[in-house]
Amino acid sequence: MTKLSTGAAPSRRGIIKGAGALAAGIAAPALVGVNSAYAAYPDRPVKFVVANSPGGPSDIVARLVAAALQQSTGKTFIVENRGGAGGNIGMEYAAHAEPDGYTILLATNAYSINYGLYNTVPYDPYKDFVAICEVGGSPNIFVVRSDLPAKTMKEFVALARTNSEKFNASTSPIGTTPQLQLEVLKSREHLPNLEGIVFKGGGDAIEALLAGTVQFCSGSLAPSQPHIKSGALRGLAICAEERWPDLPEVPTMAEAGYNDFVFAVDALLMAPAKTPPANVKWLETETLKVLVTPELKDKFYQAGFFVRAKGADAAWARVSKEIGLFKDIIDQAGIKKL
Repeated sequence: MTKLSTGAAPSRRGIIKGAGALAAGIAAPALVGVNSAYAAYPDRPVKFVVANSPGGPSDIVARLVAAALQQSTGKTFIVENRGGAGGNIGMEYAAHAEPDGYTILLATNAYSINYGLYNTVPYDPYKDFVAICEVGGSPNIFVVRSDLPAKTMKEFVALARTNSEKFNASTSPIGTTPQLQLEVLKSREHLPNLEGIVFKGGGDAIEALLAGTVQFCSGSLAPSQPHIKSGALRGLAICAEERWPDLPEVPTMAEAGYNDFVFAVDALLMAPAKTPPANVKWLETETLKVLVTPELKDKFYQAGFFVRAKGADAAWARVSKEIGLFKDIIDQAGIKKL
């Protein structure tokens, strides 16, 4: 019978070396898996939370950007509307969402305004979010139905003073720039009886004007532009530094006799704090990429928006500055805190 040789017994160094190789073999796939998970972001739908109802300016912006990103990246982007409480409901929801890069806030100026307008807000504007990028915006405008005799801002103010009980004004939710600019107008022109009727979104505010429920609307250009073009509504003045190229007949507020009256609905993307920086950077890069394409720029313009493609640093600087700026406007206009 032949004796099988088992060879020399393994040394201690060999055992340790073999164990190390085995451990490395087990760990390597795990590390690859982790890296792949980040590299694959996003591997499921990314949700843009809009803190207003469908049809308003922020909703329009969110849907344009989501569609462009989906086409450009091949990933899935959806829009979820969570309006109410001047945008606080949607912003609170996004602030407390899982910080994984799959729930993103499409923030407007209400993010900064509410801090100075409400006694308390359900989010910390300085700590609960990180900026991704600026997207763009839409200048605000004052509009009436075309059958109203007033053809200028001053003519409307005169009508509102003599028939205050007959005039109501529709506006976007509390805490939006259209709602804020209405209060500033009322303060400047001493129109305390011009009742502001707050709607869930800019689209709803325009529909109320078209239906004759209200006689005046303080809103964003985007939802009103097609109705101005059709002749159903008349733009009295645009709250911008220059006239809108597609509506050259509508004067600026400065031209209408109101200096320092520039308001817009600005939009930016923000992620819950502690979202992985790599995911935030991916969103910033891909969003800025689609914003500068002629196709999306044209879609923005046709819908009444301008593109402002600026990165995270610029977006955060703008938000931080506006928190104090809007608080000063609210205090100077004597607007009561909510």
